[in-house]
Amino acid sequence: MIIKKFLGKTEAEAVETAKKELGENVVVMNVKNVKRKGFFDFLKPHMVEVTIALEEENANRADAASVDMKAAVSAINDVVVSSINNTPVPSNEPRQSMGLLTQPEETTDKKENNAIEEKLDSLQSLLEQQLQKPDEEKKVEEKKAEEASETDMFMKLLYKTMLENEVDETYAGQIIEEIEKINKPNSPFDFALANTYQKMILKFGKPVGITPSEKGVKVVFFVGPTGVGKTTTIAKIASRFQVDDKKKVALLTADTYRIAAAEQLRTYANILDVPFRIVYTTEEIEQALIDFKDYDYILVDTAGHSYHNTAQKENMSKIIHSVDDLVEKEVFLVLSATTKYKDLISIADAYKEMADYKLIFTKLDETTTLGNLLNLKLYTGAALSYVTHGQNVPDDIENFNPQKTVKRLLGGKN
Repeated sequence: MIIKKFLGKTEAEAVETAKKELGENVVVMNVKNVKRKGFFDFLKPHMVEVTIALEEENANRADAASVDMKAAVSAINDVVVSSINNTPVPSNEPRQSMGLLTQPEETTDKKENNAIEEKLDSLQSLLEQQLQKPDEEKKVEEKKAEEASETDMFMKLLYKTMLENEVDETYAGQIIEEIEKINKPNSPFDFALANTYQKMILKFGKPVGITPSEKGVKVVFFVGPTGVGKTTTIAKIASRFQVDDKKKVALLTADTYRIAAAEQLRTYANILDVPFRIVYTTEEIEQALIDFKDYDYILVDTAGHSYHNTAQKENMSKIIHSVDDLVEKEVFLVLSATTKYKDLISIADAYKEMADYKLIFTKLDETTTLGNLLNLKLYTGAALSYVTHGQNVPDDIENFNPQKTVKRLLGGKN
């Protein structure tokens, strides 16, 4: 039987190549996708490998093999019989050519027996090799298939784990696809896991916190929907600057809708012994810039509102841009990690119309899944800055840690 493998971009192309070489009576035994080998070949599309058998040759090749085997056995039998009967082996050459007439009879018999044994051993070894070869090749193929299957299962497990941690299926699929392109053939699981881990860390990027102004005071606006913890987050950051970094900080609130929020921030300001002021207009913000021009930071709380409310969005935009030509500013969008991804997209889009921002996620202690951190990072392209995980001021806040987050997303525990 003739068995050969042919490559093509498609199964049809590979089969057509086989027919051109072997004829129309070929039989397809197996079809599989294979990766190209070589430098930069991972960038090229996969090929299709088709295993072809030619049935017409089967009987002829089997008969030929049978005839050859019979001839070999017959020849050996002739040698054995001639040795036992002490008769010459049929040959076209004279016996003298074997160099036996000049030796004693006993020596001659002994040498012939040794020759017979050597031929028998050689034939047995050859037969064993031929019989073992298909089995060995089959085992190698089975091992490769098993390893490939196990790697596929492992990648599927990583994909499932990301989905369980609420990574959006689009982003999870992209990550798995990128890793499969760089996975080496028969590579161990830890190689694929390490690649996935590194890839996800790169997607998160480096955290970017509040940076000092190159000259003068830095104004920092905190925006976001109601109930995400903006006021408490501002207090935590103010405490860091005031207590840990020994910076001069002033607190403002433009949230004139919720008296409780203003009073809460005033309480924090009293505890930290920093200035506090409620601002109602853009003029009052400009006056605060003059009054606190020698400070390092002015942190501004803003009103949380529905992203559907056009009037509130316009008012918020005016407040944020009122300082554009006066001082350096930064804007941070504060979001809860417990919010549904669909709602986060709507919120992110609404605030993107007002200004560029960095991301702060709160309430990590109230959820077991952190997929939304990666989802929104990839959706907005905005840098992640801080995360909070409780109400304690100033303890329950830290710089975003991509390594720790990716570990959680891949099923690890902190």
